[in-house]
Amino acid sequence: MRFPVAIALFAGLLAGSAFAKLPPLSDEAKAKAAEAAAKSAWTDKVGLYEMCQAMDHSAEVYRMNAKAAGKDVAPPVAVPPCADPGPFAAPATDGAKPLEASGAHSPPGMATSPPGSNATSAEITGPRK
Repeated sequence: MRFPVAIALFAGLLAGSAFAKLPPLSDEAKAKAAEAAAKSAWTDKVGLYEMCQAMDHSAEVYRMNAKAAGKDVAPPVAVPPCADPGPFAAPATDGAKPLEASGAHSPPGMATSPPGSNATSAEITGPRK
């Protein structure tokens, strides 16, 4: 009877540590993550480009073999050309903080009242009841 209770208590203690909050990422770690995301997106584009070229090549070989066999071949369907993604270029980091992180805030779009007032809390809420 004691053994299952001890196991349940131990599992509860371990589960609590799984919900611990991690510290925020450093700027260097954020830059590495952004570069990894850019590299992954570029790799996806290269894969799509190579697949497009392979599909064009296989369609051309099919048409060539069909013509050699004396079969009627329908004219090729017009498709946009394959877009070459070019070489990978890492995202530029100029070292400057973005506007949101620099502490500067843009004014609200359509202000209907002043952003603040010089009135004290007692003046705003009125006298005590």
